[in-house]
Amino acid sequence: METIRGKTSQCLDFTRLSDRLKNYPRVLLDLGTGDGRYVRTLADRHPNWFVIGVDSCRENLRISSLCDLPNALFVIASAQDLPREFYGLISHVTINFPWGSLLRSLLEGDAALLNGLACISKPNAQIDIQLNSGALAEAGTGLDAGTQIVHAHLIQSRWNIKVPHILDHHALRDFPSTWAKRLAYGRDPHAVTLSGTFAE
Repeated sequence: METIRGKTSQCLDFTRLSDRLKNYPRVLLDLGTGDGRYVRTLADRHPNWFVIGVDSCRENLRISSLCDLPNALFVIASAQDLPREFYGLISHVTINFPWGSLLRSLLEGDAALLNGLACISKPNAQIDIQLNSGALAEAGTGLDAGTQIVHAHLIQSRWNIKVPHILDHHALRDFPSTWAKRLAYGRDPHAVTLSGTFAE
């Protein structure tokens, strides 16, 4: 598994990853983490959590990965090909305002993505997915319809998902990600959260 810190990458195997995680009761993985602001914020707020940001674009992570937080890690990987080193270790998955290939995979029920999420998750792992109307419109669907599609695919993949929760502009302003802030002050601040747990 390739990790990144600034311009330097390093391989991390399952044994060394497990050693880093062993004293943390919660291991959160943020998939499609973008600039890593969400990971940095949560790792700083919750020193007893270990927070991992995953993105396929290393340029996005060069600055955030320099953060001096012992409980934060940034990994270069595709959402559709998650590293085996994660298998069975993750207690909380977040996907915040996906777009592009990650959003398409959620809408299409991509087995590579959904099976990967199942493999990395511990029993009763939590999941939180934030979807926004602008990205869904670019993908050819609306907020309500797109949310229903993603909800159905997650249910089929053994996630117990609650009724979607609306995120208004106040909630978006408080959400600790760069994209949420852009949405909150943009022309179309409409988003929802899908939350639930994994049933092994």
